[in-house]
Amino acid sequence: MNKKLWLVYALVTTLFWGVWGALIELPEKAGFPATLGYVVWALTMLVPVLVAMNNIGWKVEFDRRSVWLGSAAGFLGAGGQLILFQALRSGPAYLVFPFISLSPVLTILMSYLMLKERASKRGWAGILLAMVAMPLLSYQPANSPVQGGLWIVLALLVFLAWGIQAFVIKFANETMKAESIFFYMTVTGLLLIPFALWMTDFSQPINWGLKGPWLAAAIQILNAIGALTLVYAFRHGKALIVSPLTNAVAPVITIILSLTLYRVIPHPLIITGMVMAMAAVFLMAIEEGTEEPKGVEK
Repeated sequence: MNKKLWLVYALVTTLFWGVWGALIELPEKAGFPATLGYVVWALTMLVPVLVAMNNIGWKVEFDRRSVWLGSAAGFLGAGGQLILFQALRSGPAYLVFPFISLSPVLTILMSYLMLKERASKRGWAGILLAMVAMPLLSYQPANSPVQGGLWIVLALLVFLAWGIQAFVIKFANETMKAESIFFYMTVTGLLLIPFALWMTDFSQPINWGLKGPWLAAAIQILNAIGALTLVYAFRHGKALIVSPLTNAVAPVITIILSLTLYRVIPHPLIITGMVMAMAAVFLMAIEEGTEEPKGVEK
């Protein structure tokens, strides 16, 4: 097996998520709420999941362990996204995003202690650079007052959910098909749609035109495909490398595209984070090939 296959999947995820990040505000600015954007995202997950299911002949694992692990990965990811909406309502984005951007720290710690994953010196240097780069890339100037401390609790929940989710995806890949994991992630995402609808303020005008749900669908499909390739990246690579790599590189692509589209010069801290993220990419890309994962053959 190509030992760099994990890198291909990880870079596809970062590319798709980077473009998604640069465009995701367009539907919301056009009058389509972010909570309804979640609904559209959950529905777009049906496209890559059909491809994934076809790849394995529609043979999804339904044993108790697989259902539990797949559902856990799904609820942690989608649930964290819904909690994030509420966190941004109660706290400033410039504090929330740098906080949750460090969720790979938890993934790395769990993978190191529980999966006994290790990296070379170059790999660890790349991980360290990525960890420093992520909060810098999430920097936003203070332009709103901080009210209360609820955002801290909510941001902590998102931090825990996304950090643990990445570990669960890697752990589940040891005993079940990557496609089955994504199947459960899709199902759980759909199951949480009622909560997104409940969080939506339908008393406000909503754009139901081309720049609303249809534009959101065209953008969210990038997120959905990126989620599938992320599962494959965890299948073939080490979680302590894949997680910081994808979380550090995607914002760089977003910033570069945003600079091109909106002609906004990044803050010096963000530029510093971009340089560090690129250095991290190089170091992690030349990390020695991972061992063949144990478990079922795909």
